[in-house]
Amino acid sequence: MSSIPREQPLVVGSRNRHKVQEIADLLRPKGVDVKSIADFDGVPEVEETGTTFAENAAKKAGETAIAIGQWVLAEDSGLSVDALDGAPGVYSARYSGPAATDDSNNEKLMLELAGVPDTRRSGHYVCHVAVADPTGHIALTVEARCRGRLTDAPRGTNGFGYDPYFLLPEYHRTFGELSPIVKQILSHRGRAFQRVIPRLMRLFE
Repeated sequence: MSSIPREQPLVVGSRNRHKVQEIADLLRPKGVDVKSIADFDGVPEVEETGTTFAENAAKKAGETAIAIGQWVLAEDSGLSVDALDGAPGVYSARYSGPAATDDSNNEKLMLELAGVPDTRRSGHYVCHVAVADPTGHIALTVEARCRGRLTDAPRGTNGFGYDPYFLLPEYHRTFGELSPIVKQILSHRGRAFQRVIPRLMRLFE
């Protein structure tokens, strides 16, 4: 298996600055330099046509790696609500349409959950991580989840996406109320990276 040159940054296959920053914060303690595909010119958008988080993560990692000729880490993550049969799921980022924003997605989610009692507002966040070598070969993958409940009003201003509505019952806080350091430990993304980092570090020369 090929390895990652120590002097080369690991490219995150995302233009979402919030997501890239979270990943950079998770990898920085391990001495891994992180760049976003936004730092490269002419990288084509990857169409997220997969039906699962795993398919989309692998597609983003593989196609981007081939496009720039470097190692790429990509992840696909989202929210699945039990009362909505798993929606928004893989459409979490574009739940309210092609021009979706965090606000419009949250507004649609609250409309869909209107009248649903607290006892049925359970759900989970999913994060699937894939790492591809410069040929597009998927060298490793991991997935992690974090269960919680959807509130009926936003709480907190930290995080992004559905975070102000996603409550961790055992902590009585939403992701929007948690500090970034605490979220790194408890979130779906934090849990996925706790699993992927030891395997990722073995890929470095």
